[in-house]
Amino acid sequence: MLKLWQQTLYVMLVLALVQVSNANAQTSTQNNSKVDKPNIVFIFADDLGYGDISSFGAKDINTPHIDQLANDGIKFTNFYSAANICTPSRASLLTGRHSVRMGISSVFAEDSPEGMPLSEITIAEALKPQGYKTGLVGKWHLGHNDRFMPWNQGFDEFYGVPYSNDMSSFFWYENQEITYTDIDQQYLTKRYTDKAIDFIDRNQAQPFFLYLAHNMPHVPLYASPDFQGSSERGLYGDVVQELDWSVGEIIKTLKAKGLWENTLLVFTSDNGPWLMMGEDGGSAGELRNGKMQTFEGGHRVPTVAHWPKGIKPRQYDDVVSMLDWFPTFVELSGGTLPNDREIDGRSITGLLSGQSATEEQVYVYFDRTNKEVQALRKGDWKLKLPHGLGINIPTGNGIFAGMGMYSNSLLLIDLSKDPSESENLAEQYPEKVTELKALIANYQAIKPEQRWLFMSGTASDKKGYGGFFTVLGVLALINLLILIAIIYGMNKLIRYGYRRIKSSKQNS
Repeated sequence: MLKLWQQTLYVMLVLALVQVSNANAQTSTQNNSKVDKPNIVFIFADDLGYGDISSFGAKDINTPHIDQLANDGIKFTNFYSAANICTPSRASLLTGRHSVRMGISSVFAEDSPEGMPLSEITIAEALKPQGYKTGLVGKWHLGHNDRFMPWNQGFDEFYGVPYSNDMSSFFWYENQEITYTDIDQQYLTKRYTDKAIDFIDRNQAQPFFLYLAHNMPHVPLYASPDFQGSSERGLYGDVVQELDWSVGEIIKTLKAKGLWENTLLVFTSDNGPWLMMGEDGGSAGELRNGKMQTFEGGHRVPTVAHWPKGIKPRQYDDVVSMLDWFPTFVELSGGTLPNDREIDGRSITGLLSGQSATEEQVYVYFDRTNKEVQALRKGDWKLKLPHGLGINIPTGNGIFAGMGMYSNSLLLIDLSKDPSESENLAEQYPEKVTELKALIANYQAIKPEQRWLFMSGTASDKKGYGGFFTVLGVLALINLLILIAIIYGMNKLIRYGYRRIKSSKQNS
């Protein structure tokens, strides 16, 4: 029979062993969780058309590395950008929300004081608490006053430019410092590639999110000497082939570092091709029209995703949207979506692993101002509302091909049979028109939840564009002080008058 102290010691030893076992199990779970979190590399082309990649139909541009990603991963044939112009598309990518909710309706010009509201939660901000290192290499274009720059939107590192390469003041940031004010754009793609490789090399010990946002093939076009004359489609083709080379260098680096198997790599474009730029504007292939329009060529973009550990290789033909990456990346990181705002995207983690869509997906085409819904797709059916617009005219020569006027009646298209949107079926299927009109009404009701923040808010405003609005803020403060003084003076006057009346009554 064990004595009491022996029994007590035995129980304590058992409890200690259980505690150690639980701790080891917890540590093992945490380590497994860390291992299971994929690195995420998101490569964004600028104004790349659906017909500009070999695996999507281009005959005069050679893109072997992107094509290999399509063959070994998922090729999305019905993938949509969230907008048909730059800034709204990028805002929606990073937040999973329609840009109209943020009050972002157009491209931010170089003298614009606006920026994406800091209250928005970006992919970078969502992934950092899950142990991710976050980096942006390339184009930002979501506000270039200091308060709106990437370092205030969740990115640990930023190497790149504040906006499009056609703006006059084009300069290079290394994190928060401007290091170059005279950029030789023919080496821009190579510089981005080198910085992306350096980021991967320095952060390979932990999960990372690398957002590589190229300026090309947005005009003006520049290719490095190694790629000039390399394609059969002039300078535009040369630029795209250099982008493909860049993708190949990223792939080579990931493989050399042993990161390839557990890295989710996405390649896509922010919107369709800018056809009014003629030979410099790209191609939408069989799709109708391009950038700034709500025909398919403006919104549907070539997209591939590759992840050996988590993707079932195949072609996927159902609707997927740029809005879907935010919830997908958050889920893959082990995080949870914010519950204090509407997230318009849906996680496609199941889709990546081989599952099929359980219901017809809806995609909304906002007009070029991103304030009104101009069209809606559900399943194979697309309804386009009547409107007039300036339409891009490709001429085949010259840079500025110009714009012509076009107006359409109500259009109902079966995109599975008519991707070029040439046959109007509205009269044959009135019930489908009614159904889609009702859905459009729901999306038309979306209004901005907040407006842009206008004041720079920092003393180190590199461009000074916040200055004017800072002055307005000071004037508003002065007006407020004047109002307070008036109220205070009136109060004093009333009290003085009351004392005079009271005094006269007492004297009488």
